[in-house]
Amino acid sequence: MQTTNNSDLVTRARMVDAGRPPGGLFADHSWRLDGRAFPLPSRLVGELDGLGRVLLQFYRAAGLLHRQSSTGRQPEWIASLLDQGKPADLLAHQSHPTFRSELPRVIRPDLLLTEEGIAITELDSVPGGIGLTAWLNRMYSQWDNDLIGGASGMLEGFEGIFGDASNVHLVVSEESATYRPEMEWIASQLNTRTYAVRSQDFNGFSDGDAVYRFFELFDLANISGAEQLIELAKQGKVRLTPPPKPVFEEKLLFALLWNRNLKEFWRQ
Repeated sequence: MQTTNNSDLVTRARMVDAGRPPGGLFADHSWRLDGRAFPLPSRLVGELDGLGRVLLQFYRAAGLLHRQSSTGRQPEWIASLLDQGKPADLLAHQSHPTFRSELPRVIRPDLLLTEEGIAITELDSVPGGIGLTAWLNRMYSQWDNDLIGGASGMLEGFEGIFGDASNVHLVVSEESATYRPEMEWIASQLNTRTYAVRSQDFNGFSDGDAVYRFFELFDLANISGAEQLIELAKQGKVRLTPPPKPVFEEKLLFALLWNRNLKEFWRQ
């Protein structure tokens, strides 16, 4: 990155501020802005770049561990621990053949930078910030060619999770309403097919549609259109992501990673 004087940085920060979408990105939130993107050392960038594959493998292994525990091929206490407190109908959705091998198509690790390196505090399969990050990359790419993902990588990656569906519905719950503006911005930027942000009560899905579930499974009882949506997905009429699998929204997963009795499973 080239050295830039303070006057130019102030000008850039004002340009970034002026480039905010009219509807904002996070409801009722604002930030202090800088005239340049936050720099990361190349070694850390390399570590981050490799995390995606590793975390995908972790999710695959965690899903397998849960399935094997549920069918007696791994200790029963694992599934019992992960399933505790979950409604029976939600557990039935999780074990349905349509979703059995499905994984979240967006994975965001929450990271802490420590003196020993990166520490992951949790994985979020229904994360906010996709639109915000995409917008920031677009704005700062005016001055920086070295941004991770480039000017449009986040948008292209998000678009790629929906396959060949002609219509994509981004269903945002009231509980997740803070993130509705960024989803609306994403929908306005992707024009290769029809994208629309929907409320939690929407039920106008058509065969072949894709649906992004922007609501947590703990909130399922408050989503009036959720059961119909899940049934359509079970029938293969719509493509739903993330899948309705509470195992991937369970914070206990990392505890299992460090359980010495499961060391051989994780090694394999």
